[in-house]
Amino acid sequence: MSVFKVSSLNLRLLVVVLMATVVASANSAGPSLLDTGYDQMYNLDFTEAHRTFQTWEKLHPEDPLGPASDAAAYLFSEFDRLHVLQLQLFADDQKFGQRDKRVPDASVKLAFDRTLTESDALAATALAKNPDDANALFAEALANGLRSDYAAMIEKRNLSALSYVKKSRTTAEKLLAKYPSYYDAYLAIGVENYLLGLNSAPLRWLLHIGGAQTNKEEGLAKLRLTAEHGHYLAPYARLLLAVAAVRDKDSRQAKVLLQGLAQEFPRNPLYGRELARLQEQPSTR
Repeated sequence: MSVFKVSSLNLRLLVVVLMATVVASANSAGPSLLDTGYDQMYNLDFTEAHRTFQTWEKLHPEDPLGPASDAAAYLFSEFDRLHVLQLQLFADDQKFGQRDKRVPDASVKLAFDRTLTESDALAATALAKNPDDANALFAEALANGLRSDYAAMIEKRNLSALSYVKKSRTTAEKLLAKYPSYYDAYLAIGVENYLLGLNSAPLRWLLHIGGAQTNKEEGLAKLRLTAEHGHYLAPYARLLLAVAAVRDKDSRQAKVLLQGLAQEFPRNPLYGRELARLQEQPSTR
């Protein structure tokens, strides 16, 4: 009987040790290929980002986030080539309204559309099996957010961009209703509310009647959630908050955000360049 007790005790201890080992391994796991790909993208190493995302797709052929992430790299490469992400452009409504229509790279546009179509198909398949599939819902929201950015920033098709923004926000809300800690999804809600909240009161009323969300402060709150707790989209949310700070003439906050981004992504000259412009101006807060 004593031998049996000792054996049972040893077995229980062994189980505890194994469980602790599994938990420790999970907590100490390094970044995934997707993490690496996004870091490369934010550092403007688009060739390596595409290679990393496409490797992920080969290893995870049913994951819609793979091709959606690859599409993000195509979009950001166009942003970089066309010098789209300039804080001063977004801080001045007149300059933004009079911005030139960009000339996109046709081959990049084809690749961008192709990868988004692939992501849509994979997301639809996953959601047909499980309508609450968090990864598929996020991929769907991300895909429409990317389409919105391309339509607005490159093609200057504002109405089409608004339509994609609403689709992205609707999907994000569905995702967050089930998984409120999926912080990357808050960006879709934040972008719609903040950008549309900047319009005049009569236009906001009309947009609201049309189903759009137009609360600027709510938008900023959601962007902060992604910036502080998000995963893949946290750096982009911080850049958008820097834009918002410049618009609000809060140069100190904009500098803090840009300094953090410049340190995290040293091979991206955008952050340092925009920071240098702000440092030439007197602090307003």
